Amino acid sequence: MMIAVGMCIVIATSGIDLSVGSVMVVAGAVAMQFLSTAPDTFGAAMTALVLALAISIVLGLFNGFLVSVVGLQPFISTLVMMMAGRGIAKVITSGQNTAATNGTFRWIANGYVLGLPVVFLIALAIVIVVGLLVRRSALGLMIEAIGMDPMAARLAGVNRRGLLLAVYAISGLMAGIAGIFATASVMTVDISRTGDQLEMDAILAVVIGGTSLAGGKFNITGATIGALLIATLDKTVVFLGISSSATPHSRPSSS
Repeated sequence: MMIAVGMCIVIATSGIDLSVGSVMVVAGAVAMQFLSTAPDTFGAAMTALVLALAISIVLGLFNGFLVSVVGLQPFISTLVMMMAGRGIAKVITSGQNTAATNGTFRWIANGYVLGLPVVFLIALAIVIVVGLLVRRSALGLMIEAIGMDPMAARLAGVNRRGLLLAVYAISGLMAGIAGIFATASVMTVDISRTGDQLEMDAILAVVIGGTSLAGGKFNITGATIGALLIATLDKTVVFLGISSSATPHSRPSSS
């Protein structure tokens, strides 16, 4: 849900973000590396969250900088981060899968409130906030404007450069949250598998939700439903006991 929402907004600008899986693993690596040497306290968990989300926003801003300021194609810009992200994660963790122990951090992905998973409630709240932000303000219209006709949007006074920076930063933030969820569930970051190929799932969820890859129009609710559908299919494959050799790839730590 997280990466699909971020991807949806990026695609609305006629862009693409292939780096979400790599941003996930970087966020997870930062959190696990910090917690591996920190005490098992609430403060340590919050610090790990802030660090992970901060690095995710920075990586998203870098993508936005390459697209809006340097002028590179979104495919190329985010492909650079897609390839570099796992290298950054390896540098952070010295190339090792890193585990940590923190009750508060683990509760984020494994806890329950009123019988409902905390991770789902947090994700749903974030989707609602983002949906209200882009649909109850002029932000959504401006995003659609630069996706449909950048020249007309510029003549209308829309700050295309600033919007692209914001959009890619939001996508990075959403990927960072997804990385926290993925690593908190098992309290381990797997450098090779955390977030692996999830950018493809995000794009598929967005398309299933009715957003055109040509940009200009987007549907946050549709992208969320598409993400839930893909997650349901993933869990069904596991539930039915289908051999991993018959599936493209398995994602125990990032599903």
